[in-house]
Amino acid sequence: MKATGFISLWTLVSLPCSQLANPAEHEDVVKHAIKLHRGKGAVVTQRKQWVLESCRKLSGLLRQKNVVLNKLKNAIRAVEKDAGLSDEEKLFQVHTFEIFQKELNESENSVFQAIHGLQRALQGDYKDVVNMKESSRQRLEALREAAIKEEMEYVELLAAEKHQVEALKNIQHQNKSLSMLDEILEDVRKAADRLEEEIEEHAFDDNKSVRGVNFEAVLRLEEDEANSKTNASKREVEDDLGLSMLIDSQNNQYILTKPRDSTIPRADHHFIKDIVTIGMLSLPCGWLCTTIGLPTMFGYIICGVLLGPSGLNSIKSIVQVETLGEFGVFFTLFLVGLEFSPERLRKVWKISLQGPCYMTVLMIAFGLLWGHLLQIRPTQSVFISTCLSLSSTPLVSRFLAGSVRGDKEGDIDYSSVLLGMLVMQDVQLGLFIAVMPTLIQAGVSTYSSIFKEILRILILIGQILFSLAAVFLMCLVIKTYLIGPYYRKLHAESKGNKEILILGITAFIFLMLTITELLDVSMELGCFLAGALISSQGHMITEEIMSCIEPIRDFLAIIFFASIGLHVFPTFVIYELTVLLFLTLSVVIMKFVLAVFVLSLILPKTSQYIKWIVSAGLAQVSEFSFVLGSRARRAGIISREVYLLILSVTTLSLLLAPALWRAAIMKCVPRPERRSST
Repeated sequence: MKATGFISLWTLVSLPCSQLANPAEHEDVVKHAIKLHRGKGAVVTQRKQWVLESCRKLSGLLRQKNVVLNKLKNAIRAVEKDAGLSDEEKLFQVHTFEIFQKELNESENSVFQAIHGLQRALQGDYKDVVNMKESSRQRLEALREAAIKEEMEYVELLAAEKHQVEALKNIQHQNKSLSMLDEILEDVRKAADRLEEEIEEHAFDDNKSVRGVNFEAVLRLEEDEANSKTNASKREVEDDLGLSMLIDSQNNQYILTKPRDSTIPRADHHFIKDIVTIGMLSLPCGWLCTTIGLPTMFGYIICGVLLGPSGLNSIKSIVQVETLGEFGVFFTLFLVGLEFSPERLRKVWKISLQGPCYMTVLMIAFGLLWGHLLQIRPTQSVFISTCLSLSSTPLVSRFLAGSVRGDKEGDIDYSSVLLGMLVMQDVQLGLFIAVMPTLIQAGVSTYSSIFKEILRILILIGQILFSLAAVFLMCLVIKTYLIGPYYRKLHAESKGNKEILILGITAFIFLMLTITELLDVSMELGCFLAGALISSQGHMITEEIMSCIEPIRDFLAIIFFASIGLHVFPTFVIYELTVLLFLTLSVVIMKFVLAVFVLSLILPKTSQYIKWIVSAGLAQVSEFSFVLGSRARRAGIISREVYLLILSVTTLSLLLAPALWRAAIMKCVPRPERRSST
């Protein structure tokens, strides 16, 4: 018999388990079990007794299993020969018997797999953690495979049950005459079944064998309710709709993105509650900041802090909230471009191009110097310096909202210089995201391949520059031939109906960001260029579009700044307040001094006075450092501690930005011209 080869191993199960009750003798039990497996340390009569008893039990189970399998085979043959059964009924019964056969065979295999696992464990060193880890991994893989097989069997049973129901309905329809309404409903039912089969995607079956796909155990979390009956009925509904939350072993939480049955409309109630809560709490927070003289954006950040993981932890759909907030950045940059006409861009393009490049190079140089003194890896120093060199475009655009001025006597407007430099930093952001993975690989490469890595970096930079040239060439074509007729058509179709105008402008924004994203340039640059192209059509058109888009921008900006607050951790800031204040002040002062130095070299003598205002606008750290920091942490470039320091320094620098901006405005701008949203 097949089981006799494993009887000596099967006898090991009971003896060690009976002795493991005393923890003090754990090591002796393990040694005794190993000796027993090797045929030592056991009394002959005792060993014979366990062998005979275990042999009888296992042999009896296997004989019973073989008897049941023979009965199942006979039953399948009988069903196939039964002429009184319909094809659907035969399919159901045969399918059920085959599933039961699989279950019996899998149960037998599980027994011998367990014995093999016990044999492998006893042959290894019980003090070797690596060996135990490998055994645990193999057991986990076996459990995952078993779970997948069981899931497939369950799905097959559901399908067989469905076939049985279909067979019963067919029999009932044959035995009675159907009314016209019943016939119509039956045709509709069949059409609905065909529709479900056509639109259903077998994503699980199609992807389970794809390379790189891993099977994991997840928890399905149901929401607790005060009323148990309400909770029970709600769970039944959610079981059908698939709206429960899933949690994997790494504590990542998942929600439904695409249901199996696409004919039923669904809504993510967690996401709806999150947006409603943010909208309600943003009002008092923004109101409070307005009362004490701070920009409303800080009230929205405070709202995110209160609702986020460091506060009430009531936001469940964090990723979805952040995704919606990204549209706030898109529309903010579109309005920035709408106010930034190509004529003004033409006047400051040299300063906008040279300033950010010089500042980034100087920041990286200082970062490498300090990294060498503090024994930080060059790759990490370059990454941190580049993150800190970026400034916040949405924040500065809020500072400049409603304060656009015309040039006087040939002087350069500080808002044009500041926005131009910020747009160039957005371009640098896209360039940095594209080049940074190669820089990381170059940092860990051997000297023999360093030249190949440098060549790859140069090729990547060349591709980005080519993409930028293609984008600006496309913008020139759109400005010359397309944007004018397009807007006139929109304006003609939207008379008395702003819906068409808003939809047309939004579609143009999305088209531009899609093109720039396809060309491996940042989507933010596409939004800015969309606004700049439309602003070239004249002041009246700009005002009309701005009145339509501003309410949308304001609401989405609230979501964006609240999503930033979700990643602010006040407890960490309080614990390390002294260190963080020192680091923040050092970064702000360094950026301000470097900006003043660079602008002193590139600004005309008649416009030197604006260097203080522009430097104040560039002295904070961009909120995109959150994005870069999270990517770097996932890639293992920076540690958790460095990531938290970057988040905290960025937050504190944004909080200090309004005070620095006001001081610069008070000093450099004459009183009649002081118009700022701060």
